[in-house]
Amino acid sequence: MFKYSDSNKRYYTLDYFYKHKFNSKVCKISLDGGFSCPNKDGTVGTGGCIYCSKSGSAEYAGNKRKPLLEQFNDIKKIMINKWPNAKYIGYFQANTNTYAPVSILKEKYEPILKLDNVVGLSIGTRCDAISKECLEYLSDLNTRTFLTIELGLQTIHDSTSKLINRCHTLKCFEDMVKELRKRNINVVVHIINGLPYETKEMMIDTVKYLSNLDIQGIKIHALSILKGTELEKLYNKTHFKILSREEYIDIVCDQLEYLREDIVVHRLTGDPMISELVEPSWLIKKTTILNDIDKEMNRRDSYQGIKYNKKSA
Repeated sequence: MFKYSDSNKRYYTLDYFYKHKFNSKVCKISLDGGFSCPNKDGTVGTGGCIYCSKSGSAEYAGNKRKPLLEQFNDIKKIMINKWPNAKYIGYFQANTNTYAPVSILKEKYEPILKLDNVVGLSIGTRCDAISKECLEYLSDLNTRTFLTIELGLQTIHDSTSKLINRCHTLKCFEDMVKELRKRNINVVVHIINGLPYETKEMMIDTVKYLSNLDIQGIKIHALSILKGTELEKLYNKTHFKILSREEYIDIVCDQLEYLREDIVVHRLTGDPMISELVEPSWLIKKTTILNDIDKEMNRRDSYQGIKYNKKSA
């Protein structure tokens, strides 16, 4: 059995991490704080990343037309029916959730922390949208609650990063990870498998790179081509290769083998809205994909980190 597992999982799941840290089921409540993005308003770029939906990846977040506390309670009512004794983490998911003056951040974050059974905050953002003042505030927050900063990276490869319009460098990302870790703030990194023209080796190299950084978690997404995005336009024009379901499972299992064993796996596939999805259609069967990843790891008799080697990564 994998050392960070009490089930059939051969990788370090978020559920296992939360249960052992908080001695309880923990539910993340996805919120839309009404933030913008420096890659949309012209600060570093316009149009956003080519895969980004109009909602800024907030398909399952709260209704941004409602106050944050109302959003939280709406989702909590759903969660509490399934897990009546759960604790909660407020997840600021949509767009770039540190892209505002600290005074505004406090207005958004602090009321959530005061709610019953809220044990932490998870804040999705970009490496180029955390000011020095924000770092100071995050450092303070980290002394008062369980804080996680989720940084979008998607790929380490410069050619892909330019193609998808990320508008920040790998050095900027690495520097911000170091700044956050200086303050003992947990860092979770988002990556995407299946980005246009990337090879299997390129995707594995991204995980090898991250395994040698001081990060605490990872989210692996499958590329979703969504309606109305620049990515859909590119796909219709070039018909770049889309990973098959079998290819995706194979790549994820390889990545898990190269992933340092103490990095918590927060996600292993995407979760797009069916009504917005263009391709790949196999993404709508999330549970089946996760089950087949388990089956493949079992078939290989393999575990997270089994191929991790700091010298060669």
